[in-house]
Amino acid sequence: MGCCVSTSSKSTCSSKSNGDTVSPACLEIGFCGQKRTRRTFSDHVISLHHLPSLPSRIFSNGKSRGSCIFTQQGRKGINQDAMIVWEDFMSEDMIFCGVFDGHGPHGHLVARKVRDALPVKLLSFLHSSESKRSGSGKTCFKGNVKPDSVEFEKDCSTEDKMNSMWREAFMKSYKAMDKELRSHPNLDCFCSGSTAVTIVKQGSNLFMGYIGDSRAIMGSKDSNDSMVAIQLTVDLKPDLPREAERIKRCKGRVFALQDEPEVPRVWLPFDDAPGLAMARAFGDFCLKDYGVISIPEFSHRQLTDRDQFIVLASDGVWDVLSNEEVVEIVSSAPTRSSAARILVDSAAREWKLKYPTSKMDDCAVVCLFLDGKMDSESDYDEQGFSSATIQSNHSGNPIESDDGQKSEPSLQRNFTVRSSEENETNGALTVDVEDGTADDQNWSGLEGVTRVNSLVQLPRFSEERPNS
Repeated sequence: MGCCVSTSSKSTCSSKSNGDTVSPACLEIGFCGQKRTRRTFSDHVISLHHLPSLPSRIFSNGKSRGSCIFTQQGRKGINQDAMIVWEDFMSEDMIFCGVFDGHGPHGHLVARKVRDALPVKLLSFLHSSESKRSGSGKTCFKGNVKPDSVEFEKDCSTEDKMNSMWREAFMKSYKAMDKELRSHPNLDCFCSGSTAVTIVKQGSNLFMGYIGDSRAIMGSKDSNDSMVAIQLTVDLKPDLPREAERIKRCKGRVFALQDEPEVPRVWLPFDDAPGLAMARAFGDFCLKDYGVISIPEFSHRQLTDRDQFIVLASDGVWDVLSNEEVVEIVSSAPTRSSAARILVDSAAREWKLKYPTSKMDDCAVVCLFLDGKMDSESDYDEQGFSSATIQSNHSGNPIESDDGQKSEPSLQRNFTVRSSEENETNGALTVDVEDGTADDQNWSGLEGVTRVNSLVQLPRFSEERPNS
């Protein structure tokens, strides 16, 4: 695992190979021999053009049957975070959730593109894997088989096959997503990219694929019925031994700047740029020859009755709130539908209290409640989540915390906050989507920002790249 992807050749990919379209059959996938559920919209092909009309898919501030999501732009400029909850993903008991944190000049466009395209690709490859296996028998996972039963070994084999199918689907969909970004005609991803933390819950099975430093945690009850935090993913930073070894083997460099020794970054071998603060990401093709990859980490977890909820969030939350504090905030929210907003509010308050000279990062949060229950619509409206307040572009104004709020206890953080000030650069960044290239002026990821950025600066040669 961890091969380097060449940037020397561009590859074009059709919508079929990249999973842009999904046949209706894939919406009827079932497990354990159960009757497959046909959804109301399964009589037509789902494409990216149909996604906004799907009633079970939300990507802006609001709630669904069993989840709530909220995002807020920081003080850097445009919101580069994106999020999604897609219920009835392949069947009525399946749900897809994801958070994507963009970086670089076009990071917001990359994050939104991945948000829209990656779930569809996953659907396509799951359908392909299921079709290949359907001729040899069922693909199911029964969690209640006794270890001493005759069926246990067969069940283990079935579990392995199911894990293999899901792993393959995640791997192929992430690969196809990065391939599409590389060949996209109107989106320059040479020095722009995005993280991704994605989960699929199907019954009591939880499948996870992720790259970058966005994180997923779970709130669960211990034997004393006390809430505990369980981290489900690993922040894929460049200083992790396996990540650093791969990057160095590919001639990339890993080191931290003198004024932020706690933040390792990836640098080109011939230039002190771009300084990417993660080891895996979509896009960032200037570093794909030098050890940065888009291959996801995959894991499977069997959920229990003690597991209460899952939180996905970008690093704007984890920079100032610990796992335990996030679980405490979500579990103590007055209503479930307000949990994501309250969590973002808490992160904004911590930014202001702990780092008053810093520019708060964008925050995006998905809260998935595992029992599938949500508050009544009246409770939802009381929390200020009326349809008039839901913004499809989820940009909003930067959150201001009340000065009268009590200071929260000291919190552990993700150690990615800058403590030194940077000189402000002149002018604002202008992104031209159609041209697909960065603005002619010098771009710096640290424009007046006194906190860590995922990207420090663009490579010098990136400004001279010919349009292709």
